[in-house]
Amino acid sequence: MLNIHNLSISFQGEYLFKDITFKLGVGDRIGLIGKNGAGKSTMLRILSKEQDYDSGQIAADKDLKIGFLKQDIDFEFGKTVLEESYEAFKDIKNCELELEKINTELAERTDYESESYHQLMINLNEIQHKYEILGGYNYQGETEKILQGLGFKREDFNKLTDTFSGGWRMRIELAKLLLQNNDLLLLDEPTNHLDIESIIWLESFLKNYSGAVVIVSHDKMFLDNVTNRTIEITLGRIYDYKKPYTKFLALRNEMKVQQLAAQKNQEKQIQQTEKLIEKFRAKASKASMAQSLIKKLDRIDRIEVDEDDNSVMTLKFPVSITPGKVVIELENVSKNYGDLQVLNNVNLTIARDTKTAFVGQNGQGKSTLAKIIVGEIEHGGNLTLGHNVQIGYFAQNQAEYLDGNKTVLDTMIDAANESNRSKVRDILGSFLFRGEEVEKYVKVLSGGERNRLALAKLLLQPLNVLIMDEPTNHLDIQSKNVLKEALKKFEGTLILVSHDRDFLQGLTEVVYEFKDQKIKEYLGDIDFYLEQRNIENLREAEKRTVIASKPKESNKQSYEDQKRLKSLNNKLSKVESKINQLEKDIKNDDIALETNYEVTASDPNFFELYQAKKAELEDLMMQWETVQEEIENFNN
Repeated sequence: MLNIHNLSISFQGEYLFKDITFKLGVGDRIGLIGKNGAGKSTMLRILSKEQDYDSGQIAADKDLKIGFLKQDIDFEFGKTVLEESYEAFKDIKNCELELEKINTELAERTDYESESYHQLMINLNEIQHKYEILGGYNYQGETEKILQGLGFKREDFNKLTDTFSGGWRMRIELAKLLLQNNDLLLLDEPTNHLDIESIIWLESFLKNYSGAVVIVSHDKMFLDNVTNRTIEITLGRIYDYKKPYTKFLALRNEMKVQQLAAQKNQEKQIQQTEKLIEKFRAKASKASMAQSLIKKLDRIDRIEVDEDDNSVMTLKFPVSITPGKVVIELENVSKNYGDLQVLNNVNLTIARDTKTAFVGQNGQGKSTLAKIIVGEIEHGGNLTLGHNVQIGYFAQNQAEYLDGNKTVLDTMIDAANESNRSKVRDILGSFLFRGEEVEKYVKVLSGGERNRLALAKLLLQPLNVLIMDEPTNHLDIQSKNVLKEALKKFEGTLILVSHDRDFLQGLTEVVYEFKDQKIKEYLGDIDFYLEQRNIENLREAEKRTVIASKPKESNKQSYEDQKRLKSLNNKLSKVESKINQLEKDIKNDDIALETNYEVTASDPNFFELYQAKKAELEDLMMQWETVQEEIENFNN
């Protein structure tokens, strides 16, 4: 399909990558990984023929069709969502224009026996046949299916694209690419503007895609679920293995261990040979043997261990002062943009030192509520911040919060105060802005660099509550790991808006789902939330089936019954959360018993606590059955 041989490109005299060689074949789903600035997006632009390269060759199959989703796109305004999506079918749309023209002409003419009229009928038949082959009778249904998969509702289809945010317009561009019959898809950060449900849908689509796909992504779970091959760009070279991301890392580490062992053995042999050379040089009778050993030493192909770019940012969020027990309280908070109601009578209490995730489809009000809390937008209802609350806010759209005409250094100095201005260069260095890089203008920074700068700015202000809106967008995987560890160790209160499942795993203890202008609480991490959502979706489907099969009755539950049912559902949710946590704890204990038995045996309380956890789990399972039975009796 595509053959890349000895490809090189340099910027300002330094090679971004040099003499890179690899092939792309049908069925390849490649994760293209590497640190911010390693050259991933450059590689995609070269493969799409949007950018020239210095040397090397790229050979492609004849008529190879390539689709490219860029991070930043130019959009033509004035079209509806459907009209813009139909741009994916230019050949079909051309056929429709021809058919319309011929049908109009046939309706106006009366010379039915003429040769030209007969030719028009032949042309009509040929174009209709071509239209059918191109999928003209199916493309509208396919378009609607993919738009819905990416989160659009039917009522959105005829809205102008001008009314949608950049993230939603990016989805339209993605929909167009998925609708085209491309042989190769190049996707640069496709999950950045997608919610969890849309990411799961995209995973399913790409797994069944018949062509080849090259994906630049920093979403580990997405890469593991979709790709079957990984190419890493690092320090100007590539590592290419037919493994998804996590297995690729394990294989790379294993090979490095083998290289180190082989290099160590070779060094021993070289040292022994050098000793013999020194020994034989002193004797005239052994001079020829010494020369022979010297030649042998020169011919040795020295084993080199693969270099890794291990530079990562250093991050720690210090807590300023201890706030009151309740840091944020919302009562009947509502927000609408014109006729669009986003939030309606939302009630929420955030306690000190809790870690909370906001999840849900785009446009359901997650970022809106974050902006309400930090005082950026007007709202209805009451918002109360607790005693001594100091909020640090990381906004999703960093470009709007950073002045592109300032340098990195000036951005930090302007945000600093007398007490920390002298630390600005040290903080920038810990975020990998070193030497001349601090003189870069913000407008030339990559998305990942801009996010790192925004994180660095956060450290200049006192805070005990962190509100972060999609902080992982554009960050490379190493930086995301550093950020996750820093947030785990953060001793203040955290509110995190994110669609990154891997990043959220084990990071928060409460999840709020935003849906239909309301929020719903799940007492667990993202895995627990997704598990409960699956259960709820199955229950909802079962309920709909039962309701459909029963005759209509007017037996609405009383207010007391509804209140009791709500109480039972809350109780069930809490029991399930405890069961989920206990099962994790017991699993960790089992692993400890298998891998470190001596340590666990030396702890006199270990086995007593272990058995207590098992007994508590049995008790909770019985509670779950009882509550579940009560709920089922209510529903029946």
